[in-house]
Amino acid sequence: MDTGKTYEVKNLSFASQGKNNMELAELNMGALLEVRKRFEKEKPLKGIRVGLALHVTKETGVLVRTLIAGGADVAITGCNPLSTQDDVAAALADEGVKIWAYKGETTEDYYRYITNVIETKPNITIDDGCDLVSEIHKNHPDLISNIICGCEETTTGIIRLKAMEADNALKYPMIAVNDNKTKHLVDNYYGTGQSTVDGILRATNLLYAGKTFVVCGYGSCGKGVAQRAKGLGANVIVTEVNSFRALQAVYDGFRVMKMDDAVKIGDVFCTVTGGKHAVSLDMMKKMRHGAILANSGHFDIELDLKSLNEVAGAHKQVRPFMAEYTLDGKKLFVLGEGRLINLAAGEGHPSEVMSTSFCGQALSCEYGVKNKGKMPTKVIQLPEKIDDEIADLQLTAMGIEIDQLTAEQEEYLNSWEEGT
Repeated sequence: MDTGKTYEVKNLSFASQGKNNMELAELNMGALLEVRKRFEKEKPLKGIRVGLALHVTKETGVLVRTLIAGGADVAITGCNPLSTQDDVAAALADEGVKIWAYKGETTEDYYRYITNVIETKPNITIDDGCDLVSEIHKNHPDLISNIICGCEETTTGIIRLKAMEADNALKYPMIAVNDNKTKHLVDNYYGTGQSTVDGILRATNLLYAGKTFVVCGYGSCGKGVAQRAKGLGANVIVTEVNSFRALQAVYDGFRVMKMDDAVKIGDVFCTVTGGKHAVSLDMMKKMRHGAILANSGHFDIELDLKSLNEVAGAHKQVRPFMAEYTLDGKKLFVLGEGRLINLAAGEGHPSEVMSTSFCGQALSCEYGVKNKGKMPTKVIQLPEKIDDEIADLQLTAMGIEIDQLTAEQEEYLNSWEEGT
């Protein structure tokens, strides 16, 4: 481990490769680079300390550079023990960024690093999963008076934040970047779908065709995973607790059933619920010999691995991100320690996907500064105008032009008198 006053990373010699990867990422992040160009001129974040707990990937590195270009003083750590790309962490440390992160962090290091970020006294927090916000509220409430707002990246974090709001525990405004239309469409649906299927493939070298693939949860992320698994030839089953989502899954052409029934016929199980124990020990006991378990929700508690570890007869690593358990004489395989498989075994979302998501983060920071003291202390969304701006930036980056309404069409849409 290489350690300095403002960093702790696995190996600083990885910095050159990390910079190469960030350079490649920028080729596919044109929308975010347009935000960076404007930030460089206007410096909307001048004098603002931004603390981040995000997956430290090449795309996140591009976001960090964008925030710095806007005048921000940035400190960052990871938001999941297995998601850091060590070459990118080294590159950011080499560029002078305050960073504490490495792939395979212990729980102790994970929270120590979050504390390091908190000790920089951020004015804005950027979170993926709500651990940074939670730690500030529980253990550093004295810092809250100087925090303008926070920005949350993922569904799991929004669930936790809304629970905080309901308990009157939330003490500063949180912008739900995850709830942007552009985030749900590009990141959750297309990004999670592709990267999850890719992560499982890298971990197992599995042939999807002909397999029975069970997707637990049919939110935006689950929809993407189901569609991509289907595209590779898998027979997809969806399990849900929400009637509307279950109905949509049926109309999308998938079999929908209870987990108690799915566990008896599934070959691969992937959880994307944002909840706890979507796959319980009792369910595991009913699975077929050779079943594969993966998680693409933010926290590993979607799989009840604690109970599995307590009762399994044996446990060994058979591939870098594939562990074999023996349970009641059957072999079960757990991928990526039950953590986000798309980042544990893969590289996460493609750069083009994260460009739109991180436009949301950068513009949320700017929005927070512009509206300091005016935002309610609750979970809020960016104005639709800003979300549409992100879509415009991405279309421009893709070289796509769209039509505009004529004056006559505008007048018609804004009136009520003209009818049949």
